[in-house]
Amino acid sequence: MVKKILKKTKKEKGGVLPNQKPVAVIDIGSNSVRLVVFEGAKLTPIPLFNEKCLCGLGKELATTGRLGDIAVERALMALRRFRSVVDQIGASEFRVIATAAAREAENGPEFIKAASKICGKAVEVISGVREAELAAAGVLAGEPAADGFAGDMGGGSLELIDIKGAALSKGITLPLGGLRLIDESQNNLKKAKDLIDHSLADIDWMGAGKDRPFYLVGGTWRAFIKLYMEAKDYPLRVLHGFHIGPDEVLDFADFVIKHDDVKAIKGMPSISKKRRHVIPFGALALSRLIKKIEPSEIITSHYGVREGILYSMIDKKERKKDPLLAGCEDMAYLRSRSPAHAFELCEWTDTIFNSGKIKETTQEARLRHAACLISDIGWRTHPSFRAERTMATIAYSVYSGIDHSGRAFLALSNYFRHYGPNSEGQDNMYKKLLSNEQFERARILGAAIRTAHMISAGVTGIIPKTPVFFDNNKLVIELPHPFDALDGERLDRRLKTLGKLLGKETQIRVNSDSRFFGFLNF
Repeated sequence: MVKKILKKTKKEKGGVLPNQKPVAVIDIGSNSVRLVVFEGAKLTPIPLFNEKCLCGLGKELATTGRLGDIAVERALMALRRFRSVVDQIGASEFRVIATAAAREAENGPEFIKAASKICGKAVEVISGVREAELAAAGVLAGEPAADGFAGDMGGGSLELIDIKGAALSKGITLPLGGLRLIDESQNNLKKAKDLIDHSLADIDWMGAGKDRPFYLVGGTWRAFIKLYMEAKDYPLRVLHGFHIGPDEVLDFADFVIKHDDVKAIKGMPSISKKRRHVIPFGALALSRLIKKIEPSEIITSHYGVREGILYSMIDKKERKKDPLLAGCEDMAYLRSRSPAHAFELCEWTDTIFNSGKIKETTQEARLRHAACLISDIGWRTHPSFRAERTMATIAYSVYSGIDHSGRAFLALSNYFRHYGPNSEGQDNMYKKLLSNEQFERARILGAAIRTAHMISAGVTGIIPKTPVFFDNNKLVIELPHPFDALDGERLDRRLKTLGKLLGKETQIRVNSDSRFFGFLNF
């Protein structure tokens, strides 16, 4: 039996979108060498495979001018493995780039030659300005409307660039990578502060970042934010799209910098041992930048140079799509019983949220549509755990163009879709990320989707013919023939629950008759 199944499925690809050609990127950085194979060149960068090796190529560069022999050996070994993985996956596009350490080291050309031979193609040694531009493209992949400064702190350098939509300007590279700071300062934070301030002193355009967001890129700063989340017991441990005030960052940076034993900081065991000693220097660099720029807020981007390369491959037509809705559409295709039904839910709920008690902004409508698209992705989960598991899956999925309050809204809407809007439980941990109004919207949307599924049973083509609408002070569902037999107690109860949240009376109209279900006075 197993052999028959294997033979049948040998050429099939499960769990991936059709017509996608994998894209591989190898990034040879000053601290790490990483391979990411993306599902395809599309707005939401979904990794099929992701692996890194912390080689520390730039560890001794500032004092010796060379890449260390052991670091080079480790990097080349990692590249051999990565090239084999790329061939195994069958990536249609394959890019290899190298950054600060390789471009600055005396023996960099020798290393690049060996690396190119192993990879079977020329390694692109990119300039610091180009690195800044690719980091900015990565930020734009995650937030197309980005407007502020982006900073990408690597092991050997720090890139800064001004982003305003698709317009990029003032890209610059500075010798302020984490490993370089440790090397040049002889692991002394006071000396490192002087090095940072000296490098920033002559940049006369940094005032343009005042009262605008500052986007964090790079593993060191992501590790710093991860520690902050651990220290504050933050409910959603997703780094991408995390917003935090500059004063909070400065306070936590000061705590990390002055801590006697960095290894004892809460959450530090979850950070790679080879990155832990760099975090105080990353915190110091971030602190000095914030004081210099005076940004309105700090936003963490999980996307950087590698995602920027992928973004540069996407055509202009694809870039114009809403990345959140495009990503949710993909999820609906891969996991829902009927992706078409998910789109029907968007239209079916339009009436509820565009008239009566509720009015929506464009952003609120966008989030509602996203929640509808992914509302059926948990249908294979056991009913006893469906609400919690679906909520967690949605909260921690890969999205672009969304912040943490948006994630919480999507997760809670679908929690209430399965559990009912009057449930109390695990929803509370995400509730604190929403305003009271947003939380109520999540309850109403969950109740609406829950009601729609009681009519459609997840089958496409039903709810467009059984509309929901307001008639004076009544919330009405119409069940024309041949759908009149869908009327029943469960549908009655779910509609009444939705009506109660809206402060409306409820009514089911079967054929031309009306059935009235009481007054709900508020």
